Amino acid sequence: MRQPYDPQTLRLFLTVCEEGSIVRCAERECTVPSAVSKRMAALEERAGMQLLRRGARGMEPTDAGLALARQAREVLASLERMQSTTEVIASGGEGSVRILASLAALSSSLPADMVKVLRKHRSIKVSLKQASSAEMVKQVREGSADLAVCWDVADLTGLAALPYRCDHACAIVPANHPLALRKSVRFVEVLAYDYISAMPGSMMETKLHQYAGAAGMPMAPRIEVQSFDGVARVVAAGLGVSVLPREVIEPLANSLALRIVPLADAWSTRQFVICFREEPYVSRAALAIANGLKQ
Repeated sequence: MRQPYDPQTLRLFLTVCEEGSIVRCAERECTVPSAVSKRMAALEERAGMQLLRRGARGMEPTDAGLALARQAREVLASLERMQSTTEVIASGGEGSVRILASLAALSSSLPADMVKVLRKHRSIKVSLKQASSAEMVKQVREGSADLAVCWDVADLTGLAALPYRCDHACAIVPANHPLALRKSVRFVEVLAYDYISAMPGSMMETKLHQYAGAAGMPMAPRIEVQSFDGVARVVAAGLGVSVLPREVIEPLANSLALRIVPLADAWSTRQFVICFREEPYVSRAALAIANGLKQ
């Protein structure tokens, strides 16, 4: 009977894949290259196939190595979750939950909703971090995160999802702008003016580029800003217009003399979901939080 895979060896294997070098892996893990090399050889012998090869960028995983790396991340994440959960339970708690959320959710309703849920589950410990939709889904699939609060257009294949809140994309313009007095406006009308891009590379901006392209008006942002607050201030300064969730920008609108004009486009209402892995891979604590956030 073959011996089970050793977690320390799997961790070193993942580090070699990330660093592309046994030497850099050894430096990062505070060991010596010979020890790492010996473990990699033993791992390949245990697997019965080549897992690493030397490529143009250093050590690279083979197809088999990539498959093992995916499984190794899941196994190590499960072990870390098990350790964290047992430590919390031993101290009288219900467990710990790692949550990833979009910046839009974190900037609007999620913190207040979390307060209400955690009042009912005072012994659950929570780690709450911001991430892109793609990164959120990836980490939930791998087991590195328990829950993700993201837009439902993300690829949620293989994951369970519960409905969360909606937000509403709106045009953000200065108070004296020609669009400021409109009751609603179409996205293509917004693109007729200098555009300020919010969070370049985010799923929202990616989708906006797609909608613009479909309308025959490719987006060419005048300025790109990496925060909602920054976009609001750039628009207030009169340098352009933008599209942001109403729920995020409303607290800033009055103080910055901004006008929020609803978009008439059908896609302007976004549905957010809480996604997680199916049982038995989701903890009771995570399910408690997910069901508490469900709208």
